[in-house]
Amino acid sequence: MKKSLLIGMSVLLFIFGCASEKTDDAAATVERIPEVEALLAQMTLEEKVGQMAQITLDVITKGENEMVSDEPLVLDMDLVRRAVVDYGVGSILNTANNRARTVEKWHTVISQIQDVAMNETRLGIPVLYGIDAIHGTTYTAGATFFPQQIGQGATFNRDLVRKAAEITAYETRASSIPWNFSPVLDMGRDPRFARLWETFGEDVYHTKVLGLEMIKGYEGDDISSPYRVASCPKHFLGYGTPLSGKDRTPALIPEIELRERHLPPFEAAVKAGVQTIMVNSGLINGVPVHASYELLTELLKEELGFTGLLLTDWADIENLHNRDRVAASQKEAVKLAINAGIDMSMIPYNLDFCDYLVELVKEGEVPMSRIDDAVRRILNTKFKLGLFDTPVTHYEDYPLFGSEEFESVALETAQESITLLKNENNILPLSKNSRILVTGPNSNSMRALNGGWTYSWQGEKVDEFAQDYSTILDAIRGKVGAGNVMFREGVRYDNDAAYWVDEAFDIPGAVRAAANVDYIVIVLGENSYTEKPGDLHDLTLSQNQIDLAKALARTGKPMILVLNQGRPRIIREIEPLMSAVVNAYLPGNFGGLAIADVIFGDYNPNGKLPFTYPMYVNTLVTYDHKPSENQARMEGVYDYESDFAIQYPFGFGLSYTTFEYSHLKVSSDQLTANESIEISVNVKNTGDRQGKEVVKLFTSLHYASITPDVQRLRRFDKITLEPGEEKMVTFTLTPQDISFINARNDRVNEAGYFDVMISDLVETISFIE
Repeated sequence: MKKSLLIGMSVLLFIFGCASEKTDDAAATVERIPEVEALLAQMTLEEKVGQMAQITLDVITKGENEMVSDEPLVLDMDLVRRAVVDYGVGSILNTANNRARTVEKWHTVISQIQDVAMNETRLGIPVLYGIDAIHGTTYTAGATFFPQQIGQGATFNRDLVRKAAEITAYETRASSIPWNFSPVLDMGRDPRFARLWETFGEDVYHTKVLGLEMIKGYEGDDISSPYRVASCPKHFLGYGTPLSGKDRTPALIPEIELRERHLPPFEAAVKAGVQTIMVNSGLINGVPVHASYELLTELLKEELGFTGLLLTDWADIENLHNRDRVAASQKEAVKLAINAGIDMSMIPYNLDFCDYLVELVKEGEVPMSRIDDAVRRILNTKFKLGLFDTPVTHYEDYPLFGSEEFESVALETAQESITLLKNENNILPLSKNSRILVTGPNSNSMRALNGGWTYSWQGEKVDEFAQDYSTILDAIRGKVGAGNVMFREGVRYDNDAAYWVDEAFDIPGAVRAAANVDYIVIVLGENSYTEKPGDLHDLTLSQNQIDLAKALARTGKPMILVLNQGRPRIIREIEPLMSAVVNAYLPGNFGGLAIADVIFGDYNPNGKLPFTYPMYVNTLVTYDHKPSENQARMEGVYDYESDFAIQYPFGFGLSYTTFEYSHLKVSSDQLTANESIEISVNVKNTGDRQGKEVVKLFTSLHYASITPDVQRLRRFDKITLEPGEEKMVTFTLTPQDISFINARNDRVNEAGYFDVMISDLVETISFIE
C-alpha cells in the first residue's frame, strides 16, 4: 500500500532573515470575473491555499510509495480524496511511472479526479491538469510528434510552428488535459546547455516571433475552446545561460543582458495575453529566481503587467531550503516564494506546503492579499478554460487524433527543419541506384530521432511506442531497396550509462562493409536526454564516434554525415573528411523519412541554423557578438589565430537550387522617432528546381553609447520560388526595432547611422531623434 501523503504539521525550525515586507500590489490589475469573485468570497483560508498546490499523479495512485505506481495504472481514491477534498489541491500534473498512456486511460483517470473535485468538495472547483507537451502530446500513446523546438526554429516558418502547436493543443485536449507547459522561451545561446534543443535557438527576435506563433497555436482566440489549451511559457527568466553550461546551476547575468537578450520573448508573450508562466529553476547573481520579488513581482507582474498564473518548476520551493540554502526551513522557503510572487507550487510529492502556508498567513508572515491574488489568478485560468462547465473532454470527440492529416504536417515540419551544411561538389542528392553503407549509433534509432520528452521524460521508452515509424536506416532502404543497403552500427549507445555515452562495438565490421558500396551515410550525434541527465563535461563529439568516422574515411568512399543531436557537438576533426553534412536536430517520428527525402533529392532542403555552430569548445560565440570578440590575426610576438572560429554561422543552410538577391531599396534614408521605413529586396531562383528561401534582414549600428552588436536579426520571411521565378520581399522597420538597452538599463534610440543588410546587400540609414 502506498505511503500516506505527508500532511502532518512540521516542527518549526529557526528562521534566519525575513522575507520581503513588500506585498503584491499587482492584484488590482488582475481581471475580476464575477463568478470567480463569488467563489473567492466563500472560500476558507485552507481552501484557498489548497488551490495553490500542485502534486504529481504518482502521489494519488496505487503503488508501493508516492513515486511508484502499480501497473496497470489505478487511482487510489482514498489518496485522491485526501488531496482534493481534505486539502483542496488545485492542480495535478505529469503521468505515472514516467510513461505514456492511451487517450482512453487519460479520460478514465482525469474523469475520476474531476468527479471528486466537482461533486465531493464544498465548492465544486475543478482540478487544473497540466503536462509537458513540448513537441506533441508527450505522454499520450499514438499522438503526433513534431521536431523538437530547435528543429522547428530551423524551419524559420511561422505557419508550420503555429500549425504544430494547434495540433498539439487538439491532441492534448483529446487526452482530457487543458494545460501545456510550453513553449520554451529561454534563449539557446550556450551550446553546452542540456536543454538547448528545447529552445528556438540563440536569437532574440527569432525566439520572440516563433514563440508567439506557438502560443497562438496553443491558445487561439479563446482557450475555452475544446481544441485549445492554456500555454505556459518557461522558464522566466534567464534559465538557458548558466555559467557552467550545466542545468540548474548559477547564472551571472547583468540587468542590461537580462533586458536585452532574455526578457523580450516573455514581454511579447505577456502583451499577447498568455495565460500562465513557469519560473526559472536556477539562480541569477546568487538569488534563486523563485525567491526574487524583484523579478517575479516588480518586473513580471507590475512592469510587464502579467495577470495570469505564475507556476514554480519541479520542487523549486523546497529547493530554496534543500539546495540553495536561502531559507533555513521548508516553512521559510514557502514564505519567501509566495511573498516573491509565486501563485502555484509544483510541490510535487507532499502537502507540507499547504500546512506551512496556512500557518504563515495566520502568523501574519504572508498577507491575505497575496493569497487572494494568487487564487484569483488560478481560478481565472480555470474559468477561462471552461473547466467549470466542461471539466473533462472526451477522446471520441477528437476524430483527427493521430490522423494522417496531422502526420503530414509533422513530416512537412521535419522536412523543413533539415539543414544542409555542406555539399562538396554537389554530391547530394544521391542516386537511388546507389549502394549505401548506413552506419553510426543513431542510424537505426527512433529514440535518437525524437529526443527527450517523448513518451517519457528522457525518451528512453520511445522504441516501445514508435515501432511503426521509420528509422533513418528504414527510410534509406525504402528509397534504394534493402538489397542495396549495408548496415553496421559501428558504435552503439551504452544505455546503462549516461544517456549520451557510446561505446565501441564493431568499427572493423563497418570498415569491411564499406568495401562494396558507393557511399557511406554515417549518422552521429547523441542519444536522448534532457535536464540534469543531459549535462556534459566536453562538447566534443564522443571519441568512439570520431574513431568510426576516421576509420571509414580511410576507405576513400564518399561520406555523408547526418547529425542527429540536440546541441551542436564539436566535429572539427571529422568535418573535412565529409563530402556532405546534414543537420537533422531531433526531427521526431517522421525524421527518418525527412532525412532520406533530402539525401535522395525528393525534398529540397531549406532549413537554416538557429544557432552558431562552434568549431572549438572554447570558442562559443553567438552571431550577435560584440566587435571586440572578432579579433583578426596579430603579428609578431602576439601572433595567434583569430578568436572568432566557427564551424557554420547562424542562419546558414544550403539548397539544391541557387538564389540571387538584388535591388535592395529603402523608402527613406532617414528614420525618425515616430515613423517607419519600408525595406524591399528582390529574390530570384536561379537554379533548375523549386526551392524555399529564408530572407533575413539584419541591422548594425555604426556607433552607440554602449558597444553595439555586430549585427542583429530584425525580420525574416520564408518564400517559395519556382525555377527562374523572382519575388519582391518587403519589410517594415520601426525605431523600436533598432532600440537597445543602455548603460542605465533603459531601452533607448540614439541618433546616428545604422546599416540594413539582406544577404550581401547593404544600405545605410540615419536615425534622427
